Amino acid sequence: MTTGFVEVADRVHVLREPLLRVNVTLVVGDDEALLVDTLSSAAQATDLAAAVRTVTDRPLTLVNTHHHYDHCFGNAVLAGDPPRPVYAHELAATALRTDPEGLRREAYAELREEHPALAAELADTPLLAPTHTVHTETSLDLGGRRVLLRHPGRGHTDADLVVHVPDADVLVAGDLVEQSGPPAFEDAYPLRWPDAVADLLRLTTARTVVVPGHGDPVNVEFVRAQHADLVRLAWLIRAAHTGSAPPERVAAEAPFGARAALVAARRGYQELDGEI
Repeated sequence: MTTGFVEVADRVHVLREPLLRVNVTLVVGDDEALLVDTLSSAAQATDLAAAVRTVTDRPLTLVNTHHHYDHCFGNAVLAGDPPRPVYAHELAATALRTDPEGLRREAYAELREEHPALAAELADTPLLAPTHTVHTETSLDLGGRRVLLRHPGRGHTDADLVVHVPDADVLVAGDLVEQSGPPAFEDAYPLRWPDAVADLLRLTTARTVVVPGHGDPVNVEFVRAQHADLVRLAWLIRAAHTGSAPPERVAAEAPFGARAALVAARRGYQELDGEI
């Protein structure tokens, strides 16, 4: 069951799904509304649709910040029939279009032990690939309100999008910024992630509200501190790789905790070895 939306800036509302603490952002314009991310299952998406309608009855355009299940598996329910536009980075759209069952199997395997009920819901959820793709940047007009969709480069995945609402000074960062836990590096590019966060920081001011993929909205100082940790992690990975040290050496010294840092170090070594 989802909770309700909370307005964090003028006509920008955030709902936090309580199980995985995923954030969904609703941006309301004069003519349309933009919904950023759609949660993990048809059941969650049905509750989310009801929560949206308590805020606005404007037609929806959807955005997926990336192709991980908790941010896009609710597309089919929220888009409706015939489907409303769904935007994502071109690589996220390709992943959902060409290998939906592979993504479903990975998600089910991740959830089945800790969250078996959600895993069962997800297994029966119809998947909808994005209908509109973004390469680097796209601007949308919601009616009196411009919203920017931007790919800041590889980071949490190779297909991250951030959503900037300039008139409200809000930036929806997806999983490029995390508040409720460490960044997730399983599909990441840890050596490039700092550059992606530096890119999104160029869209901010001192007063920007940043909505992370999971957890509470944060300020720019929080993002700058996380960027500094990502820079340090990337430096440690490069130094250890140059010295032929095992990834475990990085994990013992790096930010974000040994478990997350070990995953990051192994991915970073793959980057340096040209394997990803």
